[in-house]
Order: sequence, then C-alpha cells, then structure tokens
Amino acid sequence: MPNPTDPSFEILNNYENDQCSMDVFFALSHGVHRGILKPGKHDERADFVNRLVEVTPNVKFDLYGINNVQPIWADSFLKSISNAKMGVNLSRGNPIKYYSSDRITQLIGNGLLTFIHKDTLYNNFFTNKEVIFYSNLIDLSEKIQRFARDDKARKKIAKNGKIKYMKYFNSTVVADYIINKTFELKNKDKFLWEDK
Repeated sequence: MPNPTDPSFEILNNYENDQCSMDVFFALSHGVHRGILKPGKHDERADFVNRLVEVTPNVKFDLYGINNVQPIWADSFLKSISNAKMGVNLSRGNPIKYYSSDRITQLIGNGLLTFIHKDTLYNNFFTNKEVIFYSNLIDLSEKIQRFARDDKARKKIAKNGKIKYMKYFNSTVVADYIINKTFELKNKDKFLWEDK
C-alpha cells in the first residue's frame, strides 16, 4: 500500500515556480514528527547526503536534520520545500521493494523532481518521464547535475510525476483499497500497486 497524497496537504506545484533558489531539498528526522535530533544518534542517510554534496559541484542543497541543522515541520517545512526544484527520496536502511518513507508524498506531491533508488522497484509504477531512478551515489550526483541545468526537462518530469501520483496514490484511492480489503469487497477497478 503506498503512502497516500492529498491535494489539501500537497498544495505546491514547484515545477511552475521559476523563483526556486535551491536545487535539491533533503530532510530527515530521528522519528516521525520528532521536534529535534536525538543527541548521539547516527543516521546513515546523513553520511550518504554529505558524500553526495561533496561529489556534486555547482548545485545548491537545502538540508535539514543533518550537520546540526534541526528538522523542520509544518509551515517551516512547506516554506523550505517551496523553494526547491528537486528532492531526494531516501529512506532508512537499504532500499526495499516498494518501501518508502512518507517523504515521497511530500516531494512528488508538491511538484519537485524526485530521485528514487532503483532498488525500490518504484519503476513498476513510474517511468523516467515521471520520476528519476538512480543506482548509486555517483549516478545520483550526475543526474542531479544534469537536471539542475535542464529546467525544461526537470519541470516536465516533475509535473508528470505529480499528476500520476495524485491520480493513483491519492488518499481516496488508498482509503478505498483499505475498505475493500477490510470488508473483502470486490472493486471493479484494479489498484495500480496490486499484483506487482
């Protein structure tokens, strides 16, 4: 079951924004809606992102929850994400088939060009015309640099991604799936993520 999106929460269309001053947005926390970082806690995603910044020249990163920058929430989160062209969807641990943190909803749903590890197998749902799949740190760096220079392609892919995510993974569709499974109801329409 996917992380649902909702137009009342994912209200931005960043692919329409020509005033974004940051290229890449990334945020993590040490627990869902935990206000601050836990002292002494290590998160391997911070290591990955720091290496990514090192090998990705001429790209502006907006980072939260790492390097002693506290996580952001609510209006502060929305304000920061509204200023970014792209986002990296990076979950804890190794990529797992169909698993993602709920960050994917906030990135794709707000119209940022979103990068997802290919081992999540989200390419069973999306194409490279909707999100960008990467295989390792260097591949991700190269693709970020490419789309940081190509606004036209970035905007088109980000728009396609938002449209598809909002159509197939919206909160109404996901709620229908839960109700159908709970009460063993037959649905005339197949859900995109079933039987994959």
